[in-house]
Amino acid sequence: MNDTFDVSVVICTYNRAAMLAPAIEGVLRQASNGVRYELVVVDNNSTDETRSVIESYIENGVANLRYVFEDKQGLSHARNAGIVTTKAPIIAFTDDDVRAESNWVSEINQTFDAHPEVAYVGGKVLPLWEREPPAWLTVEHWAPLAIIDYGEAEFYVDANRPMCLVGANLVVRREAFEKVGMFATEFQRVEDSIGSAEDHEWQLRVWQAGMRGLYAPRIVIAAEVQADRLDKAYHRRWHTGHGGYAALMRLYEITDENSRLQKDLPADTVTLFGSPAYMYRNLIVEITGWFKAAMRRNESVALHHEVHAREFISYLRKRYEMTKAARTHSNAIELGRFAAALLSKKVERATPAKT
Repeated sequence: MNDTFDVSVVICTYNRAAMLAPAIEGVLRQASNGVRYELVVVDNNSTDETRSVIESYIENGVANLRYVFEDKQGLSHARNAGIVTTKAPIIAFTDDDVRAESNWVSEINQTFDAHPEVAYVGGKVLPLWEREPPAWLTVEHWAPLAIIDYGEAEFYVDANRPMCLVGANLVVRREAFEKVGMFATEFQRVEDSIGSAEDHEWQLRVWQAGMRGLYAPRIVIAAEVQADRLDKAYHRRWHTGHGGYAALMRLYEITDENSRLQKDLPADTVTLFGSPAYMYRNLIVEITGWFKAAMRRNESVALHHEVHAREFISYLRKRYEMTKAARTHSNAIELGRFAAALLSKKVERATPAKT
């Protein structure tokens, strides 16, 4: 087999033998236009027929497909096993429930040739609905489904525009992993957990290192949206889970109120139990919006506010737990200091500047 490739594709899978074949075939049937590519499928300790599904293609003479077994459970473990196995300078990640467009690999190669300045690229992830989506499920509710469509114009993502491009259609220069490391296992999806943040945390490290990514709308895949993900309960669980992972990243402390990255909270930031005051204000805004939309019987907007309130509550709870051991005073004293600091800020803003 030719060991020289332009693009390596990595699919990580766990106990999805029944849906894996279309994902594999979508990659193998690429109109590559001369782009040399390989496919590495990482079996993340599956107990079903996953291995036999993959090896059936190899036995039938598919030369650019390889099987890798990773027994450490978790998506980051699986992806990292794929990274060290691949051979190309560009590594494309996708999932076991997707269908790649026939020009996916060639568009990846062209985009990286046209943009040598970017560390990674992400494209569209469009939905393949298992059943008709409910009326409340608008684009604003797509995050838990890992589907994105930011329009037809390319744009950079970096410290000034820190938009996360999802891992189902994420393509990375190998040298970026060499500079900032691979996917962290603390933030990964394990088995059926939801709300994980391994993609977001890795991209944070890229932005903090002064590098940037690119949203490239011509790089397109479609992802199956299972019926259970069209229920409100799933969206509530996802946002609650994601809030905990965001707290582990200290996401709302390293991101300011204008959604720009900062090295840390400014010294004069008022905090309570490890979270900045504006997190509590944002929670109140979401709860208020939830109540107003519910009173108007606007189901979609009400759920939007509700799930973000749940995410903020989960974040605040996790940050409380994370900072508890370092506090040397009671919760009552912490609350008193918080109130005094807020009052001082209000007085400071109300005092006219001397001329």
